[in-house]
Parts: sequence; structure tokens; C-alpha cells
Amino acid sequence: MYRFLFSSKWVGYFVLALIFATACVFLGRWQMDRRAETLAGIERITQNYSATPIEFSAAKEQFKQLDPAREWTQVKLQGHYDVAGTRVVRNRPLNGQPGYEVVVPFKTADGNTVIVDRGWLPIGNREAGRPDSIPAPPSGEVTVVVRLKPGEPALNRGAPAGQIASIDLPDYARQLGYPVLTGAYGQLASESPAVAQMPSPFPMPSVDEGTHLSYSLQWFAFGVLMFVAFGYAARQQVKNAALDALDAEEAANGEAGYVHEARASRNWNSKPSSARKGKRPTAEEEEDALLDAQGF
Repeated sequence: MYRFLFSSKWVGYFVLALIFATACVFLGRWQMDRRAETLAGIERITQNYSATPIEFSAAKEQFKQLDPAREWTQVKLQGHYDVAGTRVVRNRPLNGQPGYEVVVPFKTADGNTVIVDRGWLPIGNREAGRPDSIPAPPSGEVTVVVRLKPGEPALNRGAPAGQIASIDLPDYARQLGYPVLTGAYGQLASESPAVAQMPSPFPMPSVDEGTHLSYSLQWFAFGVLMFVAFGYAARQQVKNAALDALDAEEAANGEAGYVHEARASRNWNSKPSSARKGKRPTAEEEEDALLDAQGF
């Protein structure tokens, strides 16, 4: 019944179904991997974002080489800002609005320098490509709390003077011309003493895992449905073959019956009959028939 499945055409169909299902499994696993990465990021946020700040001495190694599990950890720094080293980071949208971020070197009390991202600025109205103003950080001795963030990759594009294309810490350090810890930078959480004008603070990162799970389940379902469709097509092929065989049998029986009826019709038509020949009876024949009917 299902021997046709071993034909080259149906083997080809099966191979195509197998390739499609394999691709669906690959895409489903890819979405699951992305979900795992997202969940790991959410766990880091929930554990580190609002935890008690640690001292710089305990976090110094993280500024040299950041452990991904320590991202968003709050660190307390004491020292002063190097305002002359301020840079504006280009193309930094926030909540759908274009703008910039302001990064400033911070020299700690023990002589190390780390980079602090103080916040976000909207695009300027007075001069294209620059913010209208850059709020100055507090002068003198400052206590700041920052959240650890990894440095960003270099971008193959330039930037005007006083600006950088990304928070590429090694390149930023070369511009400053003095040693900087380039394993991580700090995103500002608070600073004391406070200043009147501040860049806009960063919102808390999202802890929504997104649609990776639903997408992965959809891809796995597509892979299964491909084999379901293959089985359904094979079943329909069997049904169609059975219907074709039945039609052929009925056609053969119908033709035999037609021949039999045709022969019978020919035999019946061969009997002589004056009526069948369309001859009208004579007057003598009509009179004889009338006498016969009256019993004479």
C-alpha cells in the first residue's frame, strides 16, 4: 500500500522534510540559547543592580578585567573628576530619542583612574552634532557610586573633537595620555556633593525576557508539523490510489454491462414484427380481429 514511499519522488519529499525540520530545530535551539543569555542578564540585574555598594579596593580587579557575573555591581569611589578629559559619546538614543552620553575620567584616592558615564544628554538645538551644554561634575573631592559595565568595541568611524564613537576604553586611554583601568567603566548611580545641573540618569535595564521562548516553541512545532504534513500527503496518496482503482473497476464493469445490453437489444430488434416495421393493418385484418374478439 505504501510502497510508493520508496520511489525517488517520495524519498526526495522526505529528504526535503528532514532538511526543513533540521533547520527548525536549529532555529529553535538558537532562540533557546538567546533566552538563556537573556535570563543570565536578568539574573545579574536582579542580584547586582540594587545591592549594597562595595568599596573600590574590593572591585579594583573588576575594573581591570570584568567578570560578566559582576556586571551592574555597585561600587563606591572616592576621588575627583578630571574635567579636562571629558568626552561626549555620539549616537546614544534613550527612550527613542537621539542624544549623547557624557564620560569623564575619575581619579581615585589611591591614584587609579576609571571612566565614569555620568548620564545622557539630548541633541542640541544651537549647533548640529553637539549637545547645547555639558553639565560639569562637582569639583574637588567627590564620593560617587557607579555600576560596573564592560567596555564597548571600537567602531570604524571617526568623531569630532571632544567626542568618541563608542566607549572604547583602550582608545579613550590613548587619547587621555595617562594610565586608565580599561577592563570596565562605571555608570553613575549617585554622587556627593550633588550639582544643580545633571545629565539625565539612566533607567533601570529591562528584566523582560522577551519572546525567545515562544519563538523557539514555534520553530519546534513547525519541524513536527512538517512530518505531520508528509504523513498526511502519503495518506491522501493512498486514498487517491484506492479511489482511482475503484473508478477503473466501475468503468470496466459498466463497459461489460453496456456490451450485454447492446447484444440483447440487437436480438430483440431482429424479431420480425409488422408493427416494428411501421406497416398499417389492412381492412380484412381489422375485420378478422373484430370477429375474433366477438367469439365468431
